[in-house]
This record gives sequence, structure tokens and C-alpha cells, in this order.
Amino acid sequence: MEVYLNVIEFGPGVYGVEAASQRFFGVSSNRLTQMQAAQLAVVLPNPYRIQPTPMSDYVKKRTRWVMRQMNNLGPITF
Repeated sequence: MEVYLNVIEFGPGVYGVEAASQRFFGVSSNRLTQMQAAQLAVVLPNPYRIQPTPMSDYVKKRTRWVMRQMNNLGPITF
């Protein structure tokens, strides 16, 4: 998963979650909020047509769905 997240394309010329975090939110990936992480996840099916910001109605709807799924999983413990 780590390798995938470091190379996946989030938009034209934006490779990896760290680059996407910086490009779209101006923060390091370890500082993303849950909502910002969900917004990035929503982009992955088609990063050339879907952008995390500004949020379209589609991105808002899908982000809410992803957030609900995150909450259903409960807290992550190590």
C-alpha cells in the first residue's frame, strides 16, 4: 500500500499522496485531515476528470460516503 500511495497519479504531473497533499491542500500528507484524505481518495478512479479542490457536487457526495465508511471501520489501533 505504501508503494502504491507513493506512485499513484492524483492529477497531471502529481504523483504520490505527499505531492497531492502539498499541491491541493498545502500541507504534508501526515497533516491531512480525514476529510482531505477522503477527498484525495475520491480522485483516484479518474484523476484527469476529478479534482479534490474545488469540490464539485460529485466530490462532496463521494467524500461524505468515504467519510461514513471510515467511521464504520472505527479507530485504527496498532
